[in-house]
Amino acid sequence: MSGSCEFRQKGLEFARQASQLDRGHRFEEASRLYLQAAQYLQTACKYEKNEQQRSGMQNACRQYADRASKLREYLSSLPVYQPTPQEPVPSSSSSSSGASSSSSGGDKLKEALQSAIVQEKPNVHWDDVAGLEGAKRALQEAVIMPMKLPHLFTGKRSPWKGILLYGPPGTGKSYLAKALATEANATFFSVSSSDLVSKWVGESERLVRTLFEMARSAKPAIIFVDEVDALCSSRSDSDSDSGRRIKTEFLVQMNGVREGSDEGVLVLGATNTPWTLDQAIRRRFERRIHIGLPDLKARARMFLLHIGKTSCKMNKDQLIELAKQTEGRSGSDIEVLVRDALMAPVRKVQTAKHFRRYEGPNGHKGAIPCAPGEEGAMEITWQQIPGDKVIAPPVLFEDFVQALQQCKGSVSTDDLDKQAQFTREFGQEGT
Repeated sequence: MSGSCEFRQKGLEFARQASQLDRGHRFEEASRLYLQAAQYLQTACKYEKNEQQRSGMQNACRQYADRASKLREYLSSLPVYQPTPQEPVPSSSSSSSGASSSSSGGDKLKEALQSAIVQEKPNVHWDDVAGLEGAKRALQEAVIMPMKLPHLFTGKRSPWKGILLYGPPGTGKSYLAKALATEANATFFSVSSSDLVSKWVGESERLVRTLFEMARSAKPAIIFVDEVDALCSSRSDSDSDSGRRIKTEFLVQMNGVREGSDEGVLVLGATNTPWTLDQAIRRRFERRIHIGLPDLKARARMFLLHIGKTSCKMNKDQLIELAKQTEGRSGSDIEVLVRDALMAPVRKVQTAKHFRRYEGPNGHKGAIPCAPGEEGAMEITWQQIPGDKVIAPPVLFEDFVQALQQCKGSVSTDDLDKQAQFTREFGQEGT
């Protein structure tokens, strides 16, 4: 799935939830989700190449942000409205009421971050990740081995506390994080910049602080920050006050993770543009691993993984040929290519004018598309056959060749050059 599509789907899902809460008059929660929806769609705009779709997402961003603002204005106008953590408590309040408000605010922030905790394992294992052996070894060394073999990590031999996965979009950075979440017996926090950035003054840094506090109280824990560059880009004079405060808080908290009292917490970051990271943040990621484009062996493995159990007539030589022809493509590109090829039998069913009787390998009997002159051919369309009797033909090598011509790669040469330069200066290969 492309970066734009993934962020767009997340944004639309947040918008759907916000709309339901809005209709149920749960305005406080709705305003927060509207804002998250806008932030996800804004991120999707960075990767969307289609101008019309980008314009549509930008319009949706404005609408969701406006609705969130109106809901907050309405809530603040109510006589019984309680100030949120980012708003000042009236000076006439007693110290005890101030403490109560602070505690309530902390609980609200923890509640807001509960969705970041991965409750169910993603069911992605190390074997499901094609290639990237170096990256898998580094993550096992940082997380799995210290948990299973703690006696090996004593004294000066301590596990890594910060790992950065970087590389072109679609190369498997988030997929590696899913595998780690499945394999590690640890509390897994999966967050993005939209989970930690708020338009309300002071709330963003409180969210960052609360996230690390929750991780320390639930260790062993892993904090996975996707698109970390959106949160911790290089500091400059043009930064807003809130942006500088977020970066400062993140730096402070990552320093805290490195102390002995915080053993058992790993910060795992992922980014497509590591050169935009603030140098202080970059230093705190002790291991910086390049997740590059898959090699020949990994590409062949990806074809097999994405084909899965779908009926396919293709020999080993043809598989290797496909792997050779997809050099320079990311894992996401190959996934899209395979999905397009897997749709070819469905298209054949849709356009076929003749079918013949067929018994599948599992004993299922039905009708399969065929040529007009083929033995047993009947002039009929799929619409005239009972749905459960229509059988799709197997996927052929030719279907992959056609998909290869239609589906183009998404990684540019300029981007690869920048990744290689960063690796030479600051990183290491993950293959």
